[in-house]
Amino acid sequence: MTPITLGPITLGEGNTPLLAAPRLGERYGCELWLKWEGANPTGSFKDRGMAVATTRAVERGVTRLVCASTGNTAASCSAYAARAGIEAVIVVPAGAIASSKLVQVRAVGGRIIEIEGSFSEAFAHAEQLAAEPGSTFVNSGGSEDRIEGQMRVAAEIAERLGRVPDVVTLPYGGGGNTRAVARGFEELVGALPRLYPVEAARRPDTVASAIRITQPVHENWVHEAVERSGGAVITVSDVEILDAWKELCTLEGVFSEPASAAGIAGLAHGSGAAKECVVCIVTGHGLKDPAAVDA
Repeated sequence: MTPITLGPITLGEGNTPLLAAPRLGERYGCELWLKWEGANPTGSFKDRGMAVATTRAVERGVTRLVCASTGNTAASCSAYAARAGIEAVIVVPAGAIASSKLVQVRAVGGRIIEIEGSFSEAFAHAEQLAAEPGSTFVNSGGSEDRIEGQMRVAAEIAERLGRVPDVVTLPYGGGGNTRAVARGFEELVGALPRLYPVEAARRPDTVASAIRITQPVHENWVHEAVERSGGAVITVSDVEILDAWKELCTLEGVFSEPASAAGIAGLAHGSGAAKECVVCIVTGHGLKDPAAVDA
């Protein structure tokens, strides 16, 4: 393939819908909005950062993107590498990734390397591969370009609402998106809402595969951002995630993957006070993990 050399590498990411959620808002006693990131080109928020990371990699003469993934980064990395005309190598923990996400990788020509072990071990192996000539590491834990690309969601939320929401809540796996959202509000908007990242109680084997990360790479940044905002990290059970996911689907018609409903699950823990404006970032499309419907 011949790499693209002119202009940004894009598939039309960003500017995703901000949807009012009146039924869920009534249930939880707040003015609730859903930032629907499943509308991005490969079906998740990862596309925002991958577009920037891929563009800058090509500018530096890189010919191979490398990442470790629980699925969504893999799909995004492979698609943007194909768009740029370069190679993608994806390292995943064996048996831990939703099959539909691996299909996305294969469909656009990405190469999958499965290893026995956890995401942390996959991450370390990907870092080693990325040190080879012509390669670069595009996990948010090793790429400021990814964080920079994901920051823009904060400005979109503020522009659409015409104000800064009182609360932003979102799933918490590795923590890169929480870090990016906090930085986006601080640097692009100028004010930080209370942040409530929501993690699974059973991180190593949660049903929410997109946040199945035992050791969050961005943990320190997440806790610092949450403290600055006056929010908190919320921990929920798999039952709570699945219940929130079903509510999101049936009450608002938004079909996300289960992990993406973690922020909704956090509302039952008091992340949004009565009448407050709350934005839940719904991070990925339900077609990412369709098997969950029949589970």
